[in-house]
Amino acid sequence: MRYSGWRIIREALTGNRGWAPVWRDPEPKSAYDVVIIGGGGHGLATAYYLASVHGLRDVAVLEKGYLGGGSVGRNTTIVRANYYLPGNSEFYSHSLKLWEGLERELNYNVMHSQRGLINLFHSDGQRDAFARRGNAMVNQGDDAILLDREGVRELLPYLDFGQVRFPIRGGLYHPRGGTARHDAVAWGYARGADARGVDLIQNCEVTGIDVEGGGVTGVQTTRGPIRARKVGIVTAGRSGQVAAMAGLRLPIESHVLQAFVTEGLKPVIDHVVSFGMGHFYISQSDKGGLVFGGDLDFHASYAARGNLPMAEHVMEAAMTLMPVIGKARVLRSWGGIMDMTPDGSPIIDRTPVGGLYIDCGWCYGGFKAVPASGFAFAHLLAQDRPHPTAEAFRLDRFATGRGLMDEEGTGAQHNLH
Repeated sequence: MRYSGWRIIREALTGNRGWAPVWRDPEPKSAYDVVIIGGGGHGLATAYYLASVHGLRDVAVLEKGYLGGGSVGRNTTIVRANYYLPGNSEFYSHSLKLWEGLERELNYNVMHSQRGLINLFHSDGQRDAFARRGNAMVNQGDDAILLDREGVRELLPYLDFGQVRFPIRGGLYHPRGGTARHDAVAWGYARGADARGVDLIQNCEVTGIDVEGGGVTGVQTTRGPIRARKVGIVTAGRSGQVAAMAGLRLPIESHVLQAFVTEGLKPVIDHVVSFGMGHFYISQSDKGGLVFGGDLDFHASYAARGNLPMAEHVMEAAMTLMPVIGKARVLRSWGGIMDMTPDGSPIIDRTPVGGLYIDCGWCYGGFKAVPASGFAFAHLLAQDRPHPTAEAFRLDRFATGRGLMDEEGTGAQHNLH
């Protein structure tokens, strides 16, 4: 089914009775060429690009719940390419380019809004760091504008420019940054993968990974065993648990990241704004709600819910940056499970088990990476070699110490990334 303005008008005039399910609900086959564990954004994007770019259609995506029910539907929807280090910079630049053509590619409205992202700085040291980052972004082919205090005030007049504890000295403006609708991204990739023959198997939990002679032979699931030549693990915060089924111990920890949304308000925030001193970020959704978040809860957990001390910390940062938000009522909050690596950068690589591949460790960068992650992981699964944009995301860097990518300079501590 293709979508168009005329189709929407016709369905509106006929009671919306002509819409059909946008993907099948097939029974799992006994064997596939490729099995992808995880039906979130990264797993669905991988399946789509396996079929659309590499012509591999004997593929199954196994999801223990419903498609898009994990972290892809539990985030603050920010899309950006303002990374500094070689390896990360090329990858996220590629991802942003894919975002910019995604709606045309999928013929699906993912509500990608390039409203611009502004990272505020509050000291001379932060200004110098953002100037270096902006130069790296421009050299990579992306956009960056260093704003002074008055430049920020012109774009964001509702901020508190009178505070003295964290004075706003300026900001790094990334005009092509913005947001997208998280669940629409999952639905668009699911629809595209299904249309190309991929089986999307919901309510199918993987309970074991079969390994013989040092290589993977298939998986055990709640809907029966499934043989496979290759298996890809794309399970975000559950990656460590799933990899353990194959006898692997990954260098990751899982942490909870909370997000919040207010009641619907008239348009007030035109951009995505990040407040570095309080690790606070905010944007306004299409429904008018202010969507914001902050730091991790700072302790390892698999619970998809947050804790009150961190909720209080986020609210304090919000009030410090823009006191006007104090009049808005918070409607709900949620917690997503983040798989954190020691250097804050992801892993897209083969594992020591033959035919078993891993895509994990996205820390704070998971949603914005969905297109490029799926593109690169599909390339790895199909070609058995890394895509050029993901060559730095190898697993053995944590064993050898070579090629670590500490984007924030916070050292080898999972919960600080």
